[in-house]
Amino acid sequence: MPVITKITQQKRDNERYNIFLDETYAFSVHESVLVKFGLTKGMQLDEWSMDEITYEDQIEKAFNRALHYLSFRMRSEFEVKKKLMDLEFGEAVVLEAIVKLRRLGFLDDEAFSEALMRTQKNASNKGPKAIQQELQKKGVGKELQQQVLENYSEEEQFAVAKKLAEKAARSNSSIAPAQLKQKIQNALARKGFSFELINSVMEEIDFGRDEDEWDSIISNVGEKAWRRYQSKFSGYELRKRVKQAMYQKGIPFERIDSFIEKKELEEDGD
Repeated sequence: MPVITKITQQKRDNERYNIFLDETYAFSVHESVLVKFGLTKGMQLDEWSMDEITYEDQIEKAFNRALHYLSFRMRSEFEVKKKLMDLEFGEAVVLEAIVKLRRLGFLDDEAFSEALMRTQKNASNKGPKAIQQELQKKGVGKELQQQVLENYSEEEQFAVAKKLAEKAARSNSSIAPAQLKQKIQNALARKGFSFELINSVMEEIDFGRDEDEWDSIISNVGEKAWRRYQSKFSGYELRKRVKQAMYQKGIPFERIDSFIEKKELEEDGD
């Protein structure tokens, strides 16, 4: 039966030790494994013991790699398992390492999910649907997803969505109300808010435009459309193309007709 004849501390990693059997290097182990198995010079090791020691050391390696991975930010169990599997640790080793991480408080999917929700809500202004998708990507179970999202009240959702809508309304005053409404609705939907909540928010936003603002919007949209089609079309076809382009931008028909009439009078006067 092989005998441990020498144990030396590694120079590049002082937490690991080289084990020599019968004067020949056999394997290395982490300090915690050395202590756990009470490895000392003169100890005999059978094949069963060596397999057990090697397995335990693999768990320790996986555990330490996971700790390094977790040092950058919080992760879900799914993410850590995938990372360790990608590093080609055996599945049994990975599961043992995850149990140890969980037991020592380094892995907690509930705490992770709550932190992710807070970040997505406060920093990214996302709604519950978008947050749920993020949780699903991280491998969080559906039951825990629902449990965490229950803490995102409708009042909070409304406040976040309204803040986004008001900001968009202020920064897009040169857009016709109908087009702006559609733009905001689409943006809030992409953020993960429900259709019902979006409608409630839209009722709170002032989309009114005074005449000067309407004149600016119509002039901007109409002139672009007129220049675009004037070189290709004339008469009825020109009017139709311009009207379609302006209507798609949310300009009411009566204002479109007024603009086209004005442009035709200008053309006739030239």
